[in-house]
Amino acid sequence: MSTGTTHAVPPHLDPAVWPASAQVGVDGAVSVGGVDLRTLAADHGTPAYVLDEADFRARARHFRTAFAEAFAPLGVGVDVYYAGKAFLSVAVARWAHEEGLRIDTATGGELAVALRAGVPGLDVGLHGNNKSDAELDRALAAGVGRIVLDSLEEVGRVADAAARAGTRAPVMVRVTTGVHAGGHEYISTAHEDQKFGLSVTGGQALAALRAVLARPELELLGIHSHIGSQILDPSGFELAAHKVMALRAELAALTGHLVPEVDLGGGFGIAYLPGEVPLDPERVAKDTARTVAEACASLGTPPPRISIEPGRAIVGPTTLTLYTVGTVKPVSVTEDLVRTYVSVDGGMSDNLRPALYGAAYTAAVVSRAAEAATVRARVVGKHCESGDVVVRDVALPADVARGDLLAVPATGAYGRSMASNYNHVPRPPVVAVRDGVATVIVRRETEDDLLGLDVG
Repeated sequence: MSTGTTHAVPPHLDPAVWPASAQVGVDGAVSVGGVDLRTLAADHGTPAYVLDEADFRARARHFRTAFAEAFAPLGVGVDVYYAGKAFLSVAVARWAHEEGLRIDTATGGELAVALRAGVPGLDVGLHGNNKSDAELDRALAAGVGRIVLDSLEEVGRVADAAARAGTRAPVMVRVTTGVHAGGHEYISTAHEDQKFGLSVTGGQALAALRAVLARPELELLGIHSHIGSQILDPSGFELAAHKVMALRAELAALTGHLVPEVDLGGGFGIAYLPGEVPLDPERVAKDTARTVAEACASLGTPPPRISIEPGRAIVGPTTLTLYTVGTVKPVSVTEDLVRTYVSVDGGMSDNLRPALYGAAYTAAVVSRAAEAATVRARVVGKHCESGDVVVRDVALPADVARGDLLAVPATGAYGRSMASNYNHVPRPPVVAVRDGVATVIVRRETEDDLLGLDVG
């Protein structure tokens, strides 16, 4: 009976997948940010999200400089908004702003975090397909730099809110270009049959833009496009840019108003598995700048100021989730195949993406050298769901055992931000590491936290 064994290998930390500072010591244990993960687990417990602060800052700077340099020959500036939905905390918002980025928020809660971090309202944007009146009022009171309108009905609502506040609201209109991009149907956001934005081909986008111009309480900053998430082919950005520039020129021809800015969204893909190649910010910046220049030249319009919204591409690779192994159970799948089920002390409550999208991750034992041959393993969580799978298929040492530390990399985006209390499991902490120091930036939830909400 085969167990799927291969020769023994030490944990290989693919730099495209693991945090930039991750290193394997002579004893086989892994450190991040100069902090031994065994020490971190002893001090802070598991599961825990471990975030490489220097890596986060470097990735933020990389996007800012790559796009600024690519668009400089066009004579236009670029604003980079960190997409807080990927993961947002007070510390992370502050880091992003210190590195020259603005903050994109999608709810009143995210807006509150950005403001608590000291980010000026002018450097914050508010998204959302169903903004409440309270969220709009709060955004206007904070003086946000832009509100992204998502429906024709919202034009009047924001104008009325601005009138009540005695201010003029800066707005963009989110459009759907029909460009379908992204790793899963749920995260492809520019095709027509979905909840976001206004259709270019259906005429709703142009109608909304003209409606904004008809309301003196609104200042039309520009057009917003977001085509999806986890995009690894830059051609989608280029096609969307062509369509948005054409819409901009059409609006100018009809109304005389040439919007000064275009937001091309985010969705820049990262590597989740060894051997995968992430989208290179410099390449997509240069390709997009060339596309914008060509489109505007053919349309006879000057190029607009550009903004982009990377989130996953900045925070995703900077973070790993650290678990402790519990039950290890060989399961006979077929007569010729035994799969080793490795249970950890977290699961779908700290990483919903495998259950929601079928997202694939890798894993490694990080507390010791992997001397044994490897076996075909499946890493599963502790929740009462058969779909509670963290890593569906990975080679782990055959002697993996209770008490080993297991790390799953590239969990910085949509791990903690989508985390839940399913089965009343408290959410893990986020521990930032840098220069040999570990700092809790989001504390671990406790059972007292959960019971404190239960007033029954």
